[in-house]
Amino acid sequence: MPDHASATPPAASRPADGHTIARWCAREGWPVHPLAPAQKTPPANCADCKGHHAPATCPCRNAGRWCHGFHAATTVPGLIDAWWSAQPRFGVGVSCGPAELVVLDVDAHAAQVPERARLLPGIPIGPQVDLAGLATGFDTLALLAALRGEQDPAADETTLRVRTPSGGLHIWYRNPYPTTRYRSSTGSSPRTALAWQVDVRSDNGYIVAPGVRTAAGDYVPVSAAREPAPLPAWLAAELKRTGHVPEAVSASQAPSGLPVPMRRSRPATKAAERLLEPLLAEVTACRTVREGASFTEKLNRAAYTAGGLVEGGHLSGADARSLLAETARTARPHQERRNFMVIESALSAGAQRPLHPRGSS
Repeated sequence: MPDHASATPPAASRPADGHTIARWCAREGWPVHPLAPAQKTPPANCADCKGHHAPATCPCRNAGRWCHGFHAATTVPGLIDAWWSAQPRFGVGVSCGPAELVVLDVDAHAAQVPERARLLPGIPIGPQVDLAGLATGFDTLALLAALRGEQDPAADETTLRVRTPSGGLHIWYRNPYPTTRYRSSTGSSPRTALAWQVDVRSDNGYIVAPGVRTAAGDYVPVSAAREPAPLPAWLAAELKRTGHVPEAVSASQAPSGLPVPMRRSRPATKAAERLLEPLLAEVTACRTVREGASFTEKLNRAAYTAGGLVEGGHLSGADARSLLAETARTARPHQERRNFMVIESALSAGAQRPLHPRGSS
């Protein structure tokens, strides 16, 4: 068996075989499992497994077999060598949950655009928003980022991104919250979805590894990044808002970095007031400009700062919400639900970076 310890990552221009890709992924700490030759789905289970038992009770793993897809994923070199020696044409899947990955699978398939309420679940999109040309997950993800005043993840050059054969994009992020789990979802789901045509791959989900070749084409890394960056705070907040964090993970169990409801209860300090006042003034000033005032971006900035002040103990959560809501209502009185979503998301994101302004001690 050749030694793949020095194999280059799937950034190389030459096509890589499945064994090389699988060993590279395993060294990154990502459990891998076979995909059927030239396909993006796992190979069929053995005859004993078909319909006879659940993955948790399957004896095949101990016997060195690959049944049940991502449930069999491993980083053990001996198993990887055996599997890809038995079938060198196997592709490579990465089990996202055990790998501590959150991957956004952006779909570019042409499809009937649903009603506005399903484009960004939980975020009303009023008739004043021109949706002409919206057709794919790239559009809805860009819209979500714009509403939050954040960079479009599809253009995030700091993290591993992989172009799919259909023209879609896999955006890989590392889950920086070890005790927080994220549900997988499909963008067409009426219950748990981040955005239309944007799937989430994490717990109980897998993703095709970079460099894999299928009958439809190659999964090709784009730009220079070959490692997943930490999941951005605003996306963590959006995943929490859209139900991707199981309710079983309570605030008392969550790590300090996880967006959780504000929990301080002390009056605002003078330093907090000095920091917030100019930001709130920018939001208030938007009432004289109905279009093109960057209202959402300014409200997002103010709420993000308030979240940091709350987490730092310089402002109570209740006061922060009341102050932000009243200021937003002054500028945009007819979109309170949208204002609420922007405020909650930004407060949660800001809570991950406690602020301690000068003169607060």
